[in-house]
Amino acid sequence: MAFNSISLPKHSLPPSLPSINSKCPSSQIIRILSQSSQSQFYGVKLCTTTTSSVSVPAIPSLRTSIFAKVSKGQVPPSFTLKDQDGKTVNLSKYKGKPVVVYFYPADETPGCTKQACAFRDSYEKFKKAGAEVVGISGDDTASHKAFAKKYRLPYTLLSDEGNKVRKEWGVPADLFGTLPGRETYVLDRNGVVKLVYNNQFQPEKHIDETLKLLQSL
Repeated sequence: MAFNSISLPKHSLPPSLPSINSKCPSSQIIRILSQSSQSQFYGVKLCTTTTSSVSVPAIPSLRTSIFAKVSKGQVPPSFTLKDQDGKTVNLSKYKGKPVVVYFYPADETPGCTKQACAFRDSYEKFKKAGAEVVGISGDDTASHKAFAKKYRLPYTLLSDEGNKVRKEWGVPADLFGTLPGRETYVLDRNGVVKLVYNNQFQPEKHIDETLKLLQSL
């Protein structure tokens, strides 16, 4: 008995189909460092091929954008802002005594509320050290008044609408500049900065660090 053989046509992948390469030809990890080693952010690892590319900002430019202009040993720019009662307050008002100036993102947010209440709970210790406490954010005076009343905050909150003072002091932002930074400055009796402390996600550390310094002055 004779058997006929069947010949199947040969098939091949289209020449235009791109080959798959499991290796990533180029990658870059973006790392953002705040001034506190405990507050670090890591970006997404980006993989690019020869057919597409992703533009990534240079690391030096990111680092430049997050470091404050006002630093230890400097006299910061003065300011005149309104407090939660609508009264005008100038930085020179505190000349002759230590002052803690802390910039925070916004009223009523979890981290800022925790920080504000921590300053409240330690306020007697700040007074004992002869220091005043001043909180600054971009919220308006009405927001500050409601915030201070709700949490019984005994210190001054200043309204920096438009974030003019924040910009003049060079307060760093976090998360690629999308989140207003949390920065605390301690000024001595002569208005000279003795401490600059930044920690976005551990707001209570601002109180610990500032008290530690004030008690050593």
